[in-house]
Amino acid sequence: MGNGMPPGRPRLYASRSERNAAYWKRKKQQIKVYHRAQTVEWGTPNALFAALEEEFHFTLDVAAQPDNAKCGHYYTPELNGLVQPWHGICWMNPPYGPTMDQWMCKAHASSLAGATVVCLVPARTDTLWWQTYATQGEIRFLKGRLTFGNAKNPAPFPSAVVIFRPPP
Repeated sequence: MGNGMPPGRPRLYASRSERNAAYWKRKKQQIKVYHRAQTVEWGTPNALFAALEEEFHFTLDVAAQPDNAKCGHYYTPELNGLVQPWHGICWMNPPYGPTMDQWMCKAHASSLAGATVVCLVPARTDTLWWQTYATQGEIRFLKGRLTFGNAKNPAPFPSAVVIFRPPP
């Protein structure tokens, strides 16, 4: 250590205040996706839907937009799928917002009335709607993070497919 340099890493910042200022500057530049999503609509990835369609042969999309409906028969927000009858084999990629519990309740209730409902939902296992409804169905956790619709980046949350089948 006779070279006049202090031991350890060389300093990047002259003072603690300079280091703190650099930290806050970097922090402001980070993208805040999770809590600041512009929408609760997350368009179903085509490859995922194609694989599930091959298995289930859906007859009704219960939560669609006219430009992204996955079935010939579908309910738009104007028709409000929550108040419509669900029958046959239903696809559900609901709005990922505060109404998630209502969508999962309707999916579960519709299965008890004879429908098969396949749901693409965020894997939020700590929520009341997950504990109350998702655990009543068959759960398939999806590997990795999905890239929804026309997004450039994957979602900031894991996803799962929950399948509610009619009672035997």
